[in-house]
Amino acid sequence: MVRRMVRRTSTGIAGLDNILCGGFASDRMYLVDGSPGVGKTTLAMQFLLEGVRLGERCLYVTLSETRDELEAVADSHGWSLEGIDVVELSQVESHFSARSQNTLFQPAEVELSGLSNLLVAEFDRVKPRRMVLDSLSEMRLMAQNPLRYRRQILAFKHHFATGSCTVLLLDDRSGTGLDAHVQSIVHGMLTMQVVPLKFGINRRFLSVAKMRGSTFLEGNHDYVIKSGGIIVFPRLVASDHGLRPRTESFASGNAELDRLVGGGLHAGTGTLFMGPAGSGKSTIASMYAANAAANGHRVLYFAFDEIVSILVGRAREMGLDFVGAMESGTLRLRQVDPAEIAPGELANEILDGVNTGGVRLVVLDSLNGYVNAMPQEDFLHLHLHELLSYLNQKGVVTIMVLAQHGLVGPMGAPVDVSYLADTVLLTRFFEARGAMKKAVSVIKKRSGHHENTIRELSMTSAGIAVGDPLVDFEGVMTGVPRFLGGQMPSAGDRP
Repeated sequence: MVRRMVRRTSTGIAGLDNILCGGFASDRMYLVDGSPGVGKTTLAMQFLLEGVRLGERCLYVTLSETRDELEAVADSHGWSLEGIDVVELSQVESHFSARSQNTLFQPAEVELSGLSNLLVAEFDRVKPRRMVLDSLSEMRLMAQNPLRYRRQILAFKHHFATGSCTVLLLDDRSGTGLDAHVQSIVHGMLTMQVVPLKFGINRRFLSVAKMRGSTFLEGNHDYVIKSGGIIVFPRLVASDHGLRPRTESFASGNAELDRLVGGGLHAGTGTLFMGPAGSGKSTIASMYAANAAANGHRVLYFAFDEIVSILVGRAREMGLDFVGAMESGTLRLRQVDPAEIAPGELANEILDGVNTGGVRLVVLDSLNGYVNAMPQEDFLHLHLHELLSYLNQKGVVTIMVLAQHGLVGPMGAPVDVSYLADTVLLTRFFEARGAMKKAVSVIKKRSGHHENTIRELSMTSAGIAVGDPLVDFEGVMTGVPRFLGGQMPSAGDRP
């Protein structure tokens, strides 16, 4: 049996086309469903403007807005409605009665058949390849009867199909919620929703609820509305991408630290730096980033908790050349406000850096800020799993910094992602002879050997210093160790 190829109509939104595996199946009717303010009109305009770009006739029928209002929306995105035939509110009013020209349009007082005749006549006149009907709520009020409403939608579907036209029906769910009558008639359905958070931007999701005879990417996909239109970030599915194993290691530039972690961080692995605030996690991450950039690898560093100037200044104090690496293009520092970015947008930026920018090392500093950008903890685990799996397949080294609660003694963390990491490096404070000191150890490394020792970690003007194993101490990781005797080692000492 020969399988017929499905002809696609691009939506004009790259991310949505990816979700739909190329776009809408052509010459079909679709429902775009969502509450007011989710971006249905903006999506519909992008769909029609893509048709104008391709030289297709396009028709926009608006039953609730004037042309001026539509043009205002278009102007806010820098668009022009030139090339789109518009049937607006005033045309609908004048069609029914000359006496209604100076009154507000009341759908419930107008015969549905009159509106139907007008729309069919305009459709036959324009002969569009793309059409938008905005919105179904007015037609539902006109019909006032579920059977009549359903039959009218079916009549539109049959007539529009004769003209080789791809149609979008917009529905704002006003008064009735989900409309099962239309959902069963249309070829496919997109649902757009907004989830308000207690602080920061609202989260916007788009999902494909139905698509007959066509594959699509299931699940919720983040999207944002910016000047220039809707940007959709398809949900990351790591299994869709091929494996590209690499065998190289990324060193920190500090011989003792590299010896502790077994020579370096292997390409295609994820590493978690975990410990209390101020224990040296970000400094160690900066060392790996600076050394990788110095060796010609492209590095993408996301700073959730610090501004770029402070990060660069601290690197300078440690003898790390962030400025030179940034000027050469091997290092990109990205300051992220977790309250102003969607997780899908952040993941898309990382993927773009890897696929088009050749990024080999990614730093997320810290996951605490990442958690704030994604309040749903269960969703965070799944999201990080897909992101790390994808980056591992691409041979990228991923460094995640996680600040634990507390300074000494038992530690807590806002989220446990240690099982996702291939390598876990732990930093701790401990008390010894009237001073607070730092310790570092590697407690896990899947991709090779590592030392099981606990070493002292010191910050100096020349960078970090990693001392000898703390063999004369017991209980360092508890924060209050017991000195067993012998000479107390110093991080400045070397074997």
